[in-house]
Amino acid sequence: MKKLLIATGCALLLLSCKNETKEYSTAEKQVEKYSIEQFMDNENASAAGFSFDNSKVLITSNRSGINNIYEVASEGGDLIPITKSDSASIYAVSYFPKDDRILFTMDGNGDEIYKLFVKDNDKVKSLTPKQGIRTGFVGWAEDGNSFYFQMNDRDPQFMDLYQMNTSDYTYKSIYQLGPNLDFGIIANNGKYITVSEAITTNNSNLYLVELATKKQTKINDTLSSNLGADFSLDSQSLYFITDVDSEFSYVSKYDIATGETTKVTDSKWDTYSYYFSKKGTYTLEILNEDAKATVYVTETATGKEVTFPEIEGQQVSSISFSDNEKMAILKVGSSAKPTNTYSYNLETKEYAQLTDVLSKEINQEDLVQATVVRFNSFDGVEIPAIYYQPHQASIKNKVPALVWVHGGPGGQSRQAFNTNIQYLVNQGYAVLAVNNRGSSGYGKTFFAMDDQNHGEKDLKDCIAGKDWLATQDVIDADKIGILGGSYGGYMTMAALTYAPEEFKVGVNIYGVTNWMRTLKNIPPWWASFKDALYQEMGDPNTKDSIRLKRQSPLFHTENVTKPLMVLQGAQDPRVLQIESDEIVAGVRKNGVPVEYLLFEDEGHGFAKKENQMKAYSSIAKFLDTYLKGESDTPNDGEKQKPIKIDTH
Repeated sequence: MKKLLIATGCALLLLSCKNETKEYSTAEKQVEKYSIEQFMDNENASAAGFSFDNSKVLITSNRSGINNIYEVASEGGDLIPITKSDSASIYAVSYFPKDDRILFTMDGNGDEIYKLFVKDNDKVKSLTPKQGIRTGFVGWAEDGNSFYFQMNDRDPQFMDLYQMNTSDYTYKSIYQLGPNLDFGIIANNGKYITVSEAITTNNSNLYLVELATKKQTKINDTLSSNLGADFSLDSQSLYFITDVDSEFSYVSKYDIATGETTKVTDSKWDTYSYYFSKKGTYTLEILNEDAKATVYVTETATGKEVTFPEIEGQQVSSISFSDNEKMAILKVGSSAKPTNTYSYNLETKEYAQLTDVLSKEINQEDLVQATVVRFNSFDGVEIPAIYYQPHQASIKNKVPALVWVHGGPGGQSRQAFNTNIQYLVNQGYAVLAVNNRGSSGYGKTFFAMDDQNHGEKDLKDCIAGKDWLATQDVIDADKIGILGGSYGGYMTMAALTYAPEEFKVGVNIYGVTNWMRTLKNIPPWWASFKDALYQEMGDPNTKDSIRLKRQSPLFHTENVTKPLMVLQGAQDPRVLQIESDEIVAGVRKNGVPVEYLLFEDEGHGFAKKENQMKAYSSIAKFLDTYLKGESDTPNDGEKQKPIKIDTH
């Protein structure tokens, strides 16, 4: 599975669109126009599991303006705050298996150097306090008396495996990783782990390691993508996800005693998760079905499918069971309904809503259901995309549009609720979220099509998306811009640099502009797949640097002729602030209107609601000025300093 360098529903109508899609409505419908404050009042809340007695559910929510921990009764009720941070985001990991202690993680305002903490009643203790050391929770030991975690204490490049005792929080080293190796999963009996070795961003070797002897067994010899999924309850078999001899990934079973491999599942879409419930009663498989998460649950012993209630016609995108398997947590939503969490009693078949995340001031009927569309690119390759058409759009009321580009490389725009997209659509912008070649979810051939030609063929796919928009009766063909974050920000700059007349405006959200610098300065904890990344992108220390310079917008800013907006987090460890500083300075030399927002307390992604509101209200104002043309006070490109935002 391709690593993401710069990342970050209901069953929907699938349309095969050859520049003639007219199946959705072209009739205008009036909706209320909401403010950014109303949209950002939508809550982002996710569950982190049941308490040991199933009486409570742990929730991470940004209702306070930043992510904090809450708990709620399993039958529903008010969310009770557990933490009250007003600076760095706090993310719940889990209740302890035998008591009400809470494990959580926190970084430093987006620097991605995460630490583990425990909350025991009113006391909070840092479990991994060393400065500059990154940690990550792995899972609980079978007996619940310890947990496994990763930490790069020995060497910044290696996220080694450790085990921590829950009684006194002492820990010990379990396994030290070697070059190019990543830890995967651990068996219930604690005797086996998996490690993977990245060969390319599309292919990896999978090894079974016996911890006592450090014996390492390669699972298969065919060049393919391989990922450990789960061990059987008795730890005698390894289930892994692979795409050997297939465009799409599926599940195979490896018998540890005999070395025999058996194919378990088969689908025309990628399997990206497969695991067993705690007692092994249930098997869960999650498929990426045309950019939509679809969950299948079966009884392990019989293979009989387990059905769950349909809740208001929405898609169940995730299911997790309590340890005693009597309760389950369901995540339910769609592209037009933000995801809510429900508890479900498997014995009584009753469910309870635990979160209600849609702003009370927003009428859900005013939100837009996404549609999957497809169009042909310049060379005949079929490109999928997720299309959002404003209710107010019609043949008589044509609207401006945006090509939205996901993060990555190798990411995917999904059929799921996106507050930022819904806000822009509500403001009257159609949005086409293009899954250009190189996106995940459409087979490994499609996935590899952008290797070493970034900003070239993938850019042409985005331009083809713009051309598709221009053929729609409800779109103003002269008012189409491009917007993206991370890799999508790079694509925005590539569009304005290498195809300067195609889009009217561009919005670059923490996008790479100098590939050579970015590839030379990846965080040390990504060292395990650096070589694989260089296989896809190019090695900046070789003659590949010639191509990488050609593909880096920073060195071609003289070509930019259209208005540009840039947003950046000062703490970003992936795309450094200098990337945005320099591209802004370069484009301003052209006298082109440029607006620059720098958030001092954010990293790769804006976590604080106050900053999110500032970011997207500023984007909307920029688009209103330069795409809709509603303002008569445009920025004339003068060399002003970046607007710096520091809310804390």
